[in-house]
Amino acid sequence: MEESKELYEEKTELLKALSHPLRLQIVRGLLVGGCHNVRCMEAGTGQSQSTISQHLMRLKAAGVVRCERQGNEMYYEVSDPDAAAVVAALFGDKECDYNCPMTLRSSEAVQQA
Repeated sequence: MEESKELYEEKTELLKALSHPLRLQIVRGLLVGGCHNVRCMEAGTGQSQSTISQHLMRLKAAGVVRCERQGNEMYYEVSDPDAAAVVAALFGDKECDYNCPMTLRSSEAVQQA
């Protein structure tokens, strides 16, 4: 195996970002339900806005999610296909069933190939 040390470090950081139960729940919720704001995540997880925001900052710093402002709200989506693949493997999901723009683009590319 000739992979570089940097590649292993990158993948380790992804796993660290997903290693908290709430962060894993947030990422899977975004994949299944598509783009959401914090208010939707509060309802889905039962956690406070501040708790969710802290975990979203960690996920964003790791490149797992990205956000876009729409009016006064920030909407989040999964931006890392490797994160989607890890979550799919953990839960036995099919990535093609996810309702996330990033995974929809990936599925379209696979179907066109």
